[in-house]
Amino acid sequence: MKEIKLNNGVMMPQIGYGVFQVEPAECERCVADALKVGYRMIDTAQAYFNEEGVGAAIRKSGINRKEIFLVSKIWVSNYGYDKAKASIDESLRKLSTDYIDLMLLHQPFGDYYGAYRAMEDAYKEGKLRSVGVSNFYADRFIDLASNFEIKPAVNQMETHVFCQQQELSKYLKDFGTYLMAWGPLAEGRNNFFTHPVLTDIGKKYNKSAAQTALRYLLQRDVIIIPKSTHAERMQQNLDILDFELTGEDMDRIQQLDEKHSLIMGSHQDPEVVKWFMDFIK
Repeated sequence: MKEIKLNNGVMMPQIGYGVFQVEPAECERCVADALKVGYRMIDTAQAYFNEEGVGAAIRKSGINRKEIFLVSKIWVSNYGYDKAKASIDESLRKLSTDYIDLMLLHQPFGDYYGAYRAMEDAYKEGKLRSVGVSNFYADRFIDLASNFEIKPAVNQMETHVFCQQQELSKYLKDFGTYLMAWGPLAEGRNNFFTHPVLTDIGKKYNKSAAQTALRYLLQRDVIIIPKSTHAERMQQNLDILDFELTGEDMDRIQQLDEKHSLIMGSHQDPEVVKWFMDFIK
């Protein structure tokens, strides 16, 4: 498995399995399948309500815990120092583990300063091996990263060939922070799985449009967590290490960038911010 070194020296697989929108009742089976086909990084979150399933699958897999890189996220309703600190312990309990390899703040709203302080302390206590953020646009990311001792190792953002986060990536590099892609398959939008450019490039390597798009992100040093509930598709998403896109291929795919969200909408949109504020209240 291809690995990258985070800004604190921790090694992290560059390809993982994400369990967003995987039903809690199905999560254990899906994670077990992912581990069987070779994934060693699992991405979950408090807000997915399936941490228990992830923990059960890892515990029953027989794989040494040290070989699995486990990611979770603190939800906004658990922000503020005390609530975040308690929620980290609750996630550890649900995941049946003594430590989490990477803990992220899930959204850039509410008292995320207090929550990040709680993650820093948990990091120093050995409960978290690394910390980071998710959905932090450049303005809020720079603000937070500039004011803490422990810099975010990762910023997990909607990232795919149609929303490539090229501009954000420049600012992340200033702090040694990796871009981690949620939604790397673009949830199938813009005819992703049959897109003519991706399909045409993929034919040269006997790869699908999806495999071509994932390989593009991999070559940009983006961490990816494609999701599928089918073991065969999980394997296909992992089978992207045996070919390399040319500079011309990369340039063609770069031209697909629409530079805006296709899935969630902008966290800088006042209506999106209002929705989160109402949720927190």
